[in-house]
Amino acid sequence: MKLLRPLLCVAACLYALTASAQWQWVDKDGHRVFSDRPPPTDVPDKNILKRPGGRGAAAAPAAPAETAAPAAPAGVDKSLAEKKKQADAADAAKRKADEERNARIRAENCARAQQAKAGVEAGGRMTRINERGEREFMDESAIAAESQRLQGLINENCR
Repeated sequence: MKLLRPLLCVAACLYALTASAQWQWVDKDGHRVFSDRPPPTDVPDKNILKRPGGRGAAAAPAAPAETAAPAAPAGVDKSLAEKKKQADAADAAKRKADEERNARIRAENCARAQQAKAGVEAGGRMTRINERGEREFMDESAIAAESQRLQGLINENCR
């Protein structure tokens, strides 16, 4: 029993050391950030105040100017950086394709709405199919409502 109490104290102290496995850095707004995960890659190495294991910000050894080559940021795998670059390029291409497809759809909707509005404004008797599948003639108020609806579609799609 006398040996158990000191062993528990030592175990509690060793367990508390795991709390020192934290990162500490200054973010872009100047606030100190504490985390158990490493900072984002956009945080400069000089802003990292503490690393797990009690190490501070690691200072890179100065290389002679004539032999120094542009290197990747510390801790960044070159193949991982290349994959990220390719993924970003693929995302940009997908976004551009989506924008082009949406523009094409808007143009088609615009042309259809303009054509339908021209037909409504041409005058004459207009019909539509009701919920029961029967043809019914539109009165003046229904034609005006349809004209307003088509004008809304034109305003939305013909930018």
